[in-house]
Amino acid sequence: MTDRSDSGPAIHIAWECLSNFIRDDAFAARLVLRNDGAAPIASGWTLCFNTCRKILAETVSAGYAIAHVNGDLFALSMPGGGAWLPGQTHTLDYEALHWAISITDAPLGFYLLPAQGGAAVDLGDPVIAPFVRPEQRHRNRGDAVPTADAAWRFTQNAALSTLPEAGVGRITPRPRSARFTGGQYRLGRDASIVHGAGLDNEVRFLRALLADLPPGKGAVTLAIGPVTEPGHEAYSLDINDQGVVLRGASAHGVFNGLQSLAQLVSSDGALPLGAVQDAPRYAYRGMMLDVARHFSSVDTVLRLLDCMAAYKLNRFHFHLTDDEGWRLAIGALPELTAVGAQRGVGDCLPPSFGSGAAVDTSSGSGFYTADQFVTILRHAKARHIDVIPEFNLPGHARAAVEAMRVRHARLVATGDLAGADEYLLSDPADTSAYESVQLWHDNVMCIALPSVDRFIDTVVTAVAALYREAEVPLKVLHTGGDEVPGGAWVGSPVCQASMRAHGWTDVRELRDDFQARCRAILARHGIAFAGWEETALTPRADGVLAPDWRQAGRDFHVYVWNNGGLPHERDCATELAAAGFDVVLANATSLYFDFAHAKHPLEPGYYWAGFVGTRDAFDLAPSAGVTGLQGQLWGENVCSRARLEYLAMPRLLGLAERAWSPQDANPDWNEFANRLGRRELPRLDRHGWHYRLPPPGALVENGMLQANTAFPGLGLHYTVDGADPDVTSPRYADPVSVHGVAIVKLASIDTHGRVSRIVTLHLESP
Repeated sequence: MTDRSDSGPAIHIAWECLSNFIRDDAFAARLVLRNDGAAPIASGWTLCFNTCRKILAETVSAGYAIAHVNGDLFALSMPGGGAWLPGQTHTLDYEALHWAISITDAPLGFYLLPAQGGAAVDLGDPVIAPFVRPEQRHRNRGDAVPTADAAWRFTQNAALSTLPEAGVGRITPRPRSARFTGGQYRLGRDASIVHGAGLDNEVRFLRALLADLPPGKGAVTLAIGPVTEPGHEAYSLDINDQGVVLRGASAHGVFNGLQSLAQLVSSDGALPLGAVQDAPRYAYRGMMLDVARHFSSVDTVLRLLDCMAAYKLNRFHFHLTDDEGWRLAIGALPELTAVGAQRGVGDCLPPSFGSGAAVDTSSGSGFYTADQFVTILRHAKARHIDVIPEFNLPGHARAAVEAMRVRHARLVATGDLAGADEYLLSDPADTSAYESVQLWHDNVMCIALPSVDRFIDTVVTAVAALYREAEVPLKVLHTGGDEVPGGAWVGSPVCQASMRAHGWTDVRELRDDFQARCRAILARHGIAFAGWEETALTPRADGVLAPDWRQAGRDFHVYVWNNGGLPHERDCATELAAAGFDVVLANATSLYFDFAHAKHPLEPGYYWAGFVGTRDAFDLAPSAGVTGLQGQLWGENVCSRARLEYLAMPRLLGLAERAWSPQDANPDWNEFANRLGRRELPRLDRHGWHYRLPPPGALVENGMLQANTAFPGLGLHYTVDGADPDVTSPRYADPVSVHGVAIVKLASIDTHGRVSRIVTLHLESP
């Protein structure tokens, strides 16, 4: 595509995966670049872009060079080439590691660096050639996972059926007990509210709910007191012809009951008569949002919190920092946001994930001020959601490391050498050679520096002060601790000197000491320590990672993510829980909501541990002894609010169901799918959520079109004249004769007319 200002160059960029079958560990691709401008581009130009697939420099076509800059940033040049003339095309092939089977695997965020230091020019993303041949659609010759085409979806949906109204639950997540007797009680916006002490927050929520109803009376009683089910989040809800009585074991229990009441009440205020007794299966029911890779606005975060509360999730894991961004202002360290929260070409972090050359014009840049963060904390508190901030260290820390390098250089330039060293996170003499999973070469803190401890304490002090301002307790702080690349610290004179002084021979001992210091810093602030599973594991004599019993305790919160076939996996969560750690299950194969829903070229998301649909979260059988479950929405592909909502929903509902509802030997997917299609998706429509609309399943046999959907009740429309279907197109109900028809198009359509990815069947050539 072309993306430029009127005065800048115009370059058409096209990209294609040629084949994933060239060998097991790499694929071949092609870039086609054309100067569509009226003027030549002077020799010496460089074209930069981001790609998650590491390019093998030695495979690039003769006459061109592609260099790895850092992270996912690469630079294409033409050494010794002349001017790039108008209309001239450059075609080059290359190989890259792994494979490319979808739009997520394509390079993006191209920008031109003209010769002689001219201003960078954003060019946007390429035109991506369709993935149509087997060698483009499969990761290798042995890839047995079928492409999720219309016929595959039809087979997947075939076991589903439309249930009678009485067979579809009214509340999500499913309560422990719900009995409805027939008849209705009606509430209006002028209904009276009787309540006890300590429920002002819940009364405000109820008044907002009533305000959307038609004029009318009614009565609601809210109270804290004994209920049938155990736990402080339990509630009972009774609806009879005299009114509504909601009792919770605590204010949180009352709030949970109000979420159920909100699902039961219709737009005209009608409520079914009956009773609900309910309590959660797990104490921890969480959702993680990564705003470091792509920034999400305050409004987007508040909207997600509202949705979490609606489905009774109670922990918000806020991933605020990573290699590609630091998203919270810390008053004592302004460079953290002046440098670490900005991406582009200039005095900031480099472009990542297609964020482009310009600063402050994409979701690559941005941060929360202290006031904004307090707003988020207060919003969460009102919804009984604990916010668990994450500051990732010692790896995944490049934004902080680079920001403190800039701070160091600034103060050195003024002659303040002591001040410059005060918060330095890197050893200037470090010659360590490593590459992180995300291809960074300088993203690990130098953990032997006293300034690292000072940095951590300063950040924790500032964050704790914001929690106090919000009148919210900071109970747990997540320190990351995952994916530290091998080779870090071995070339650092500071780290090696510290190891010699302590008699250590393995950098693991250096890291264990650092983690103990982190725990001590948090303990001084009265905060519990949390980290990804690597923080609680240690190598056994045979090299297999196992629980580190020396650190075990309920004040050590471990988030287990890795069940994707990586080396140490058995049932890590059960082992850690048995060792005495507080364990949250966050496993990749069921709870990574940044993954693609299915194997399809147009389905956004990663898939390194598989494809994750709503049913994967719903069917999850949690490990023994865990405290709860958490969905992860990593941010590499969350480039907008719409993409966030597409990736999160409706998988978040599958998570909520499994985390709250009673354990079942055989969870009823058909009932849950009906509940989504007939109750919850229309409810999300009313709130304007851009959730993923599943494309229909379809096939034609003997001239008859058969179609189905993943969520019975969801609108399914079709055309036979080549036009794209919309809400005015015929709605599919039963098999349709398509004799003599050349092309059929189908789509799922929500109650507001929003259309899924369109399915096209060419009947003359299957």
